[in-house]
Amino acid sequence: MSIFLKSKNRIIYFNSNEQNSAYELGLALSALIKKHVLCSRNIIFLCIGSDRATGDCLGPIIGYKLSKYIKLPNFYIYGTLEHPVHAKNLKDTITMINQKHDDALIIAIDASLGKSDHIGYITLGEGPLKPGAGVDKDLPEVGDLFITGIVNFSGMLDHMLLQTTRLNVVMSMADQICQAINYSINHLESHLLNEVTS
Repeated sequence: MSIFLKSKNRIIYFNSNEQNSAYELGLALSALIKKHVLCSRNIIFLCIGSDRATGDCLGPIIGYKLSKYIKLPNFYIYGTLEHPVHAKNLKDTITMINQKHDDALIIAIDASLGKSDHIGYITLGEGPLKPGAGVDKDLPEVGDLFITGIVNFSGMLDHMLLQTTRLNVVMSMADQICQAINYSINHLESHLLNEVTS
């Protein structure tokens, strides 16, 4: 569960209920990846969250879905339903990623809390994510880019809100984010292929 770090870079909001949101998110994501990635740089999808609370399972669900169909070199997924990355193992996971994948582009994915009229929105931005900040946990910042899904509103008893978040909201956003990532990867592959052949 995250909030966004304020930076000079803008945060883009996508309404997951709109028909073209996955396509638009995918285009924006591929543009940001192109801005940061050299041909040989590894891309890490770090999907943060726990499978023990409905409101916090967006990351592991996305990691689970991505791990089923992304089998490409230079793309790595950490944080699935089987092996979630959460508060207790986040620091160790970041250390392992830094040791194993030198100079990788890390895309951090997490659920977040926000305004009640932003529930169901997906955000994309540059810079690190601060996992756990939405529920007052002190965890390390992570990521070069971030994607979050606003699963519930922020208020009193945020831990209780995680337990009462509708699974339909989480699953719908997970589907949209996975479609967007798949689109952006296909877009990047065709872009690289054109560069090689031209």
